[in-house]
Parts: sequence; C-alpha cells; structure tokens
Amino acid sequence: MKWLGAILGILIGIFLVIFIYYALRAPVVSQENLQSGGSSTIVDTTGKTIASLGDNKRNYVTIDKVPQQMQDAVVSIEDKNFYNEPLGIDPVRIVKSAYTNLTRGTLQGGSTLTQQLIKLTVFSTDTKDQTFKRKMQEAWLAMKVSQKFSKQQILEFYINKVYLNNGIYGAETGAKYYYGTTLKHLSLPQMALLAGLPNAPSNYDPYTHPEAAKDRRDSVIYAMYNNNKITKSEATEAINTPITDGLKPYRKVSNSNDERRTIADPYIKEAITEVKKKGFDPYRDNLKITVNMDYDAQKKLYNIVNSSSYVQFQDSKMQVGASIVDPNNGKVVAMIGGRNLENIQFGLNRAVQTTRSNGSTMKPILDYGPAFEYLNWSTYHQVEDTEYTYPGTDIVLKDWDEKYEGQMSLREALVNSRNVPAIKTLSAVGFSKAKKFASGLGIKIGSDQGLSAGIGSDVSSLQNASAYAAFANGGKYYKPSYVSKIETADGITHSYHPKGKRVMKDSTAYMITDVLKGVPKTYAEYANIPGLYQAGKTGTTNYGDNAIASNSALSGKAKDAWYAGYTKNYAMSVWTGYDSPNSEGITDAYQNVAGKVYKAEMAYLKSKQTNSDWKKPSSVVSLMIKNSGSATPIVASPSSSSSSYTKELFVKGHAPNNPYKGESYSSSSNSTSESSSNDVTTNRRTTDNEESDSDTTTNNTENGNTETGDGSTNSDNESNSNTGSTNNGGNNNNNNNTGNTGNNNGGTTGGNNNGGTDTGNTGNTGGNGGNSSTQGGSSQGSTTQSSSLNN
Repeated sequence: MKWLGAILGILIGIFLVIFIYYALRAPVVSQENLQSGGSSTIVDTTGKTIASLGDNKRNYVTIDKVPQQMQDAVVSIEDKNFYNEPLGIDPVRIVKSAYTNLTRGTLQGGSTLTQQLIKLTVFSTDTKDQTFKRKMQEAWLAMKVSQKFSKQQILEFYINKVYLNNGIYGAETGAKYYYGTTLKHLSLPQMALLAGLPNAPSNYDPYTHPEAAKDRRDSVIYAMYNNNKITKSEATEAINTPITDGLKPYRKVSNSNDERRTIADPYIKEAITEVKKKGFDPYRDNLKITVNMDYDAQKKLYNIVNSSSYVQFQDSKMQVGASIVDPNNGKVVAMIGGRNLENIQFGLNRAVQTTRSNGSTMKPILDYGPAFEYLNWSTYHQVEDTEYTYPGTDIVLKDWDEKYEGQMSLREALVNSRNVPAIKTLSAVGFSKAKKFASGLGIKIGSDQGLSAGIGSDVSSLQNASAYAAFANGGKYYKPSYVSKIETADGITHSYHPKGKRVMKDSTAYMITDVLKGVPKTYAEYANIPGLYQAGKTGTTNYGDNAIASNSALSGKAKDAWYAGYTKNYAMSVWTGYDSPNSEGITDAYQNVAGKVYKAEMAYLKSKQTNSDWKKPSSVVSLMIKNSGSATPIVASPSSSSSSYTKELFVKGHAPNNPYKGESYSSSSNSTSESSSNDVTTNRRTTDNEESDSDTTTNNTENGNTETGDGSTNSDNESNSNTGSTNNGGNNNNNNNTGNTGNNNGGTTGGNNNGGTDTGNTGNTGGNGGNSSTQGGSSQGSTTQSSSLNN
C-alpha cells in the first residue's frame, strides 16, 4: 500500500506539473472573446454591408430574455450538473472520460458546458485538435471563467455563441431562421430542437436529416424529463409533435462578406474601438453601424498594396501603413494596415499602431508652417544652407552630400528638402511655439525631444494625413473619425458630425500648399498626376551607427520612407518599411514606393470628386520678385525677363511696396492657382536627409537620406536662376542654366542628376552614445554624424 501510495503521489505530482505547464501557455480569454459572434452589421457610406462582427449574422439575446424552458433544455442535454460545478469542471466526468480514453484509445467526453464555451471561443472543434494539451488548457480556462463570471453569464455566452447550421449562430437567430419568431414564442419541442443542434449541427439539420433531427430533439426532451424540468405528459406531447411543426421553408444564408471583411479589416478594428468609446457594445447590442469608409476606395487601396499590377515592392515582407481622410470633415475614407494579411483578423494596424519617424514630412508641420504663422515669413524669405551646429552640442547638421548650398528662398529649401534651413527656421520660430502649432494638428512632440524633431518625429500615417488635411482645407483640424451613424435595435439613431477647430491662419495653409505643389512637379515626379491640383512632401529616415555596426547590410539603406500628399478632397499619408527594421532596410530603388502607392490611389480618387485648385485668400499677396538673392524682396518691373523673376507669396501687411501695382503680372486679387509653372524650382534635385535612429532619447539628428526620382529631370531651367548655385561634379544633361552664375555663395550640387535619381547616404549617429546636455531649456542629444556619398 505504501508503494502504491508513493506511485500514486508521483503520478499526481507529474500530472500537476504537466497541467501547470500547459496552463501557463493557454490562450487569453476576454469577455469580448466570449461574447463575440457577429451581433452588429457594419456598412459603408453607400449602405453596402462590409461585415457582420465575427463573420456571422447574429441576434444577441441577454439571459433575462431567454425563456427558462430554453435554459433548462440546454443545461439538461449538455451539462445537468452545470449549476453545481463551482470550478467549471466535473472531476467525476473527467475520470470517467479518462478511463474511456485509455481503454478505447480516443480522447473524448468529459466537457462541461463551461468547457464547451471555451472550446467554441478559443479552440478548434475539429476532432484532430482534441489533444491532451488542449484538454488541460480547456479545463484551466474553464476554471478561470467560472471564477470571473456567474453561471447565468456563462449560459448567456454559450446560448449566443453555438452554431446551429445553415450559417446561423445563437439561439435567438436560430429561432428567427427556423421558426420565424423569437425564443419566447417557441414551443417546447421547438426549443428542444435548437438545444440539440449544437452537438452535431449538420447531422441534426431538420431539412436534410429530419429523422436524425427528431431523434436528437427527443433526446433533449427525455433529458429535461429526467432532470425534473418537465412533466411526463409534457414530454409525451412534445415527442409526438412532428419535427416539421412550425418549421419555415429552407432558405440559403449568404455569408458573402468574407472578402469585404478581409479588405476592410484594419478599418473595422478602429471603428469597433470608436463605437465602444461612444458607450455601445458592438458584440451584443445588435447595432447597424455606418462608417465613413468609401469601400470602393478601400478596395482599390487594398489591391494596390497586395498585387504587383500597380507598384513593385522590394519583397513580400516590406510593409505599408496608409490612411486617407477627407480634409473637409476629418472622416477616414480608407485605411490599410499592412500587406499580405488575408488570414489575420484584428492584427497589427500599421496605419495607426506603428509610429515611425516621419522624416521631412515633418517640415511643413513643425518648421515652415509655424514660420508663416508666427513670423509672417514669405515664400521668398531667404534662408541659409550653411554650416550649423546644434546649440549646446558639438553635433554638426549636414545634408546627404555633406555640402551646403548657401542662400536660397524658403520655397526652394522646402521643395528640395534641405535640412539646415529647416532647423534654422525652427530655431527662429522657437521650439515651444512650433510644438504648440504641431499639437494643434494632432501631433505631440515629446518633452525629451530637441530641435531635430523638425526633421522627423514618431507619428502614424493617420496622424500625418490628418495634419496635412488642415493645410488642404485652409487651416482647420478635424480629429479623424470612423463612425458616422449608429442605429440601435430599438430604432434609435445616433449621428456623429465631426467639428473642426481653426489651428492656423488661412494664409499659412495656402502658402504651405502653394510651396508643396512644387514637390510632385519638380522633386518627386514619380508622385505627379497630370491634371490634378495637388501638393505633397517626401520623407525618409536612415540608420545610425549602432544599427549599421550590428548589421552592415543596412548601410546605404533607409529605415522608413514616406509620402504625404493632398488635394482639396483627400489627404493621404503612406509609410513603408519593415516590422523589424534592424533586420532589413529599404534600398534606393524602393524608397519611392510610398509615393507610387499615393499616386496609384489618388489617380483613382481623382475621378470621384470635382478637381479644383485652391483659391488664394485675401490675406495673401502674390508678387513677381526679382531673383537677386537680396534679403529684401524687389518687385519685378514689367520689362523683366521670365528667367529673372518668380512668383512669390506674402502675408498681407508684410509684403514689399509694389511700385508697379496695377500691372497685369502683379497679382494681389483673389485669383486661383497663384503658383504653378513659375514657382521657384531648381535643376539640382537634392535628397531628404532625415533623422537617424540614435540610441539617445533627445536629439536624433538626421542626415544622409535618399529620395529617388522617376527618371526625369527639369529640362527647362530658363526660369530657374538660383542665387549661389553652380552645378558641379555631376553628369547633368539639362544645363540650360541662364542666370545661374550670379552670387555664388558656395552652393554646389554634386553627383549625377541624369535621370532624376538622388541616392543618399546613411545618416550615422553614435559618438557620445546618448549623453545629453541642456542649454536654454532645449534638450539636445550628444551624437555625432558622418556620411558617405552613394550617388
């Protein structure tokens, strides 16, 4: 007996160790999981059904609405000891089941109603998946659920989750499908049929297997009688009732929303979150939810990133996060959370959850927008691309070519994405004011960040798109929204209309837009769409020394590549990169993918709305200015040649005197399209040199990034005279540079400009390894930079 006791103790100990081992690796079960199954319908702006939650249409019913006789039927056939199982498991049944399993060599039986709920929620119901490990985890989770929820709640979850064949989930839905009424109006034999179906739904289908269905129904009735829930006369009457009594004719239930659900999955995920914030439970409230999605636009965007017909990606692992919002109300039109995600529901949404440095797409938000807003600068305002060291540090900020182009206009600096002028502009505005401006656009700059945030800070594509939308609509910020209407089961409709907040002057929005029109025209021509009034900005970020030291293959590659662009009707931001950025980076040839995704989608959207240009507000003055390089703008005379002046914008009240007012070339009226072909452009196509991923938490100084063109260059430079610029050291086939020899302040464009491809270098950070110093309240990271030319 002692030996037997010892052996038994050892076996029990081994069992407990195995049980604990499996239990610790069990899936997580939440109330949302237990309730899920498809109680609400989601439709797009046209009323097209996108999804029924849980992939199935279901009418959720709370336990107080379930007739007692229906509850008794379910408990009697599935687990008559249900109310006497404090742990959610039945040890006696488990022992009996184990004995049967050992003697017959199969693993079956022993499950309580609570365990069945767990099985339906997180485990496969296939026989091949009924392993010992699964049974142990099932028992453990059943115990956890029993401690967290009451018996009535557990029974409610189960009754609403069970599958009843023919695409029907839940007893209330089954009552309507099979009998055309609600549970409370069913007869005893009808309730018994529904209670018996979950055991083998297709085998007990009353349409295809009426005899088996009757046998199963009668078994439920006998179980209810044996459990003292009905009388003998009630049981006899129910058994003698034909299986066809009250049964509606068969009709096919279409679950054709699977494809739509896959295409719209990231959007649906965010919409559900928004519905919950509004106080509803989409998994049990039987809602009709109208979202702001344009499904056709969503499908187009999905196809663009998931096929090779539109854009070529570097490989299958290269990812995308893209968001499109309506600038006029903040409604999210479409959203892509990643590529190749067909079999994933509610996975990582890279459009919202992934925040990466947005590189030079930050410049209008944190640098030049505030300069227009607070300093009343003009698009002609002269800035210096000269040697610059971050205050309080020894960090020298450079562009990809480690050269400086000298004096230039703000327009030229932003279009060609020069870093030093951007940071000098941010410094002139003041970091605190600039952060306030960005905050108004929904982008928070961390207190631990320094001036380098002006050339890149962590944002999501949705934040970026919403910020650019404020430039598109004339200066109002709308918080992005997914849901426009919620209709409850009791017929009440709740409508939602986002309200915008003015966050900048209309002059600021218009002037930023006017400058950014030049980006797709002359700098990122791969994103240009002929005939479309649009503005945009590129952005790339590179790797620091530490990342490259750990993986030399990252040298010369980009960590992230962005494109943010907009029209009057749509604002779109696209991020491309890798989920594990330190494993693989983006090569030169694929750093324009974000812009190409934008182009493919925006070209499609072009036909959906009226294409119109922005109207210059009365707060902006447009003048023709001599390209003299003077800090004081000189209004051009009527005799000036086209190559010696450019059209520039000024905030009203801050424009230079115009001795030629009234001449046709000087426009201060409310004309449209004030800047187009006469924008200051250059034949030097420099790169975005953005934020390196330093290990410091302060100033991640950016340099050495890449912008890749589409193989075209600016062939008409007659109107592109540039103060202090000579084109040296390259192979430039487009050298009509009349007037480019002026005041040479050291601006040199190196490299090969033939074909419009600007291959940047890697931005390196390292040096003092994250030490920081503070001067005048600005935290600057102690990093050093170096770069190598890859042109």
